[in-house]
Amino acid sequence: MALGRKGARRIVVDGMAYRWRLRRRPTYSQALSWTPCTFAVEYADTPGTTLVVTTNQPHPSNWFGREAKPVLPSDVADAIELALRGGWNPTAQGSPFHLDRSAGFTPSP
Repeated sequence: MALGRKGARRIVVDGMAYRWRLRRRPTYSQALSWTPCTFAVEYADTPGTTLVVTTNQPHPSNWFGREAKPVLPSDVADAIELALRGGWNPTAQGSPFHLDRSAGFTPSP
């Protein structure tokens, strides 16, 4: 499934262009801070397998006002590099590649 162009940001890592997007509105579980924030990345030129990254932060728009760091382009670049080392092939077709970086996340009670 391709990532929508609207709201997607461009980033270049190791000379390859990618698009990434953070969901503007949190899911219900993210809004309640039960689950961490996620974002998606795909190769910009010929989208293939989507990278789905789970962070260790609550979504910035959670309903309880839990403090959350914004997802920075440097965070996205780090995740892309880690996923590439972990076997993600952004030009191949297939199921999304999940990268779990949620260690340390504490859900709201």
